[in-house]
Amino acid sequence: MTENEENNRMEPIRLSEISLKYRISDYNEKLWKLDTLREESKFHFKMISKVWGKFEFSAFGVGVLAIILGAWDYGIGELVGGGDYNRNSLEGILFLSDLSLILTLLSIIAWFGFVIQLFIRFPIMRENLVYMFLGMIAIQIGYIDSYAKTPDLTLLSSMITPGVILTNGIFFFLTVFVVHRAVIETRDVHVVERHSHPDPRIVDIAWRDHSLKLWSIGLGFWMISVNLFAWSGANAVALNPAVTILGETTGYSFPWIYLIFSMVSIFLLIHIIWYPQFMLGAAGDRIQSVRAREVSGELNVISKENIQGKCPICDEETTATRHPSGDITVPCKQYQCNGLGKPGTICVECEMTLPTRIECTNCKSSTTISSHFNRQDAW
Repeated sequence: MTENEENNRMEPIRLSEISLKYRISDYNEKLWKLDTLREESKFHFKMISKVWGKFEFSAFGVGVLAIILGAWDYGIGELVGGGDYNRNSLEGILFLSDLSLILTLLSIIAWFGFVIQLFIRFPIMRENLVYMFLGMIAIQIGYIDSYAKTPDLTLLSSMITPGVILTNGIFFFLTVFVVHRAVIETRDVHVVERHSHPDPRIVDIAWRDHSLKLWSIGLGFWMISVNLFAWSGANAVALNPAVTILGETTGYSFPWIYLIFSMVSIFLLIHIIWYPQFMLGAAGDRIQSVRAREVSGELNVISKENIQGKCPICDEETTATRHPSGDITVPCKQYQCNGLGKPGTICVECEMTLPTRIECTNCKSSTTISSHFNRQDAW
């Protein structure tokens, strides 16, 4: 690979730069939202291919390994034989076959390794990752409790049991009202603070670049996949009526649905926590809701202070000022005029156009006013 090819491969791509070869909205204008989702899907796949490396794929591999180790039963017969439902908790574990116990312990170790990898790789999403894991555990407990009481439940009948309804309520609250809200509101604060600009067209592009529509849909699909693998796992090991598999009568069928949707949920989980880290991590933002920022006092600090512009070349303070509302003001350059206003607008004092560039008094460089404020982020 040549140096130019490598630079092109690593050059960041903005969502607003993604284009489609054909648009569905050309045939029906009402379907423009599908084009928006197609653009975001194309962007996400491009970013995954460029940004994801050994760490992300190794984490996915460890998660899949944990799932397979926990569900493996061929050559063991622990699940096929039905086990002894009169023994549970530590007593039940002590009566497991040696190989089954080894695989169980290895699965637990792999799960710990998976969680630790995610905590290391995605620091700003650690708190939300805890909430997501708590929701996953709650869902699995709900289905296990339902099938322990009524083993012959179907998927639909199991979803209306009190245990599943309660745990889904907890899961929905943690995922939607905690994780989703925190990420969305952090994105909003990030765009308002770090991408303010006198030109509304540039601000619109910033909002487009930070769109979370596809991410939100992925979060919804993750919630569905968690329910499906929790149901299929509980259903697979429940004391169901006997069936004949490969000539043998058993109450157990190998949980293919559990394996498939578990792997899908692992991939979606990594994507869900990776994307906010990718979009906001370099800017040093914390993933918090507006209410959490008010409680911690961070929002009040931001709302009370003006930010003085600094030359992007030598870091010398300039005359540009960004206010808590996000508006930027500059003084008029005309002699003996005390006018102040937004760059590019008409001065109310002398009716001259306010400057859009400032010459630094220290290094004499002339730069755009928007570059005088910290806009460091992943985009």
